[in-house]
Amino acid sequence: MSLSPFPEAAPDFNDPIGLLRACHERILQHCATLERLVEHLRAQGVDAEARSAAGKIHHYFSTAGQHHHQDEEQDLFPRLARQSLKLADLVHRLRQDHAQMETLWRQLEPQLARPAQITDLDAFTALVADFAAIYRSHIARENEELLEMARHILGSGELKALGQKMAERRGARPPAF
Repeated sequence: MSLSPFPEAAPDFNDPIGLLRACHERILQHCATLERLVEHLRAQGVDAEARSAAGKIHHYFSTAGQHHHQDEEQDLFPRLARQSLKLADLVHRLRQDHAQMETLWRQLEPQLARPAQITDLDAFTALVADFAAIYRSHIARENEELLEMARHILGSGELKALGQKMAERRGARPPAF
């Protein structure tokens, strides 16, 4: 633990593994907000606060969340899957999770885009619970297994290429390294 009174700098494209971890934290925060939205809808209905929260969640998972999955599917997973059978199996299971997440997102997305059209709150609640649960278990597996291995396996050139692809995907300036 650092004793510095100054916060650590947020990871950037020079630290693509750290950036993926930070994105995981934001995803978990948005899942928690989504769960609070359910409780708010039960207590208050669709008011301005609910519409605002739904809009923020919708925007995040439609943009940064999609970029995150692309970072993994297109750039990180292929680099790791070829390293060993164990990693290839883990990547396969993580890709299956992504497919399930996408299926759940396709059901959630229109409701978050237009929260006034949420007519079956019990079904919405179950969908949110499934969505948050798979993200939590998936992120735990990625953080504890995949990203730890990636940090040790990938060389500086591969990390640089990963950071560059991530920056390009977001229209940001590539890392200087």
